[in-house]
Amino acid sequence: MKSMRPEYAVERLCLAFEVSRSGFYAWLKGEPSPRAQEDAVLKVAIQAVHRQSRETYGPRRIQPELREQGFVAGRGRIARLRRELGLRCKQRRKFRATTNSNHNLPVAANLLDQQFAPTAPNEVWVTDITYVPTGEGWLYLAGVKDVFTCELVGYAMGERMTQELTMKALWKAVQHKRPAHGLIHHSDRGSQY
Repeated sequence: MKSMRPEYAVERLCLAFEVSRSGFYAWLKGEPSPRAQEDAVLKVAIQAVHRQSRETYGPRRIQPELREQGFVAGRGRIARLRRELGLRCKQRRKFRATTNSNHNLPVAANLLDQQFAPTAPNEVWVTDITYVPTGEGWLYLAGVKDVFTCELVGYAMGERMTQELTMKALWKAVQHKRPAHGLIHHSDRGSQY
């Protein structure tokens, strides 16, 4: 409407856009409405509660927190303001065990017994598998780490958590570092190891 003012009368523009002249002039002045001013104050309070909750509270839990601070707002309004602010909850993920230490396969002795104190590189390597989200789904990452240098000496990625995946990571580490005889390769004793 602002750009059309030189060509058309204000009355005609207001009629075409179905707004009152007083509403048009109030908008032109640029002063935010009382509701918009309340929203601005509420947004600051919502952000504070969001941070204090470590980004875990949604509108249902934010509402009583705001009420304690003296703000009155419905859940719908809180949800709308959170959307405008781009705030989203961090959802807790259910723990999912990925290690099966309960199997009938032979298990190597625990040579370290939680005493991780090597005196030189390539004396003790630890290994584990984790899963990584990608655009194409989950990938499993098997890594081998030198305890002395904290360096990742070998790794492999695959679509399934298999013994071949862990062997590939270990093989890459051996090819890369060529450790001397006596290296301890420590794992969580999962079925892949």
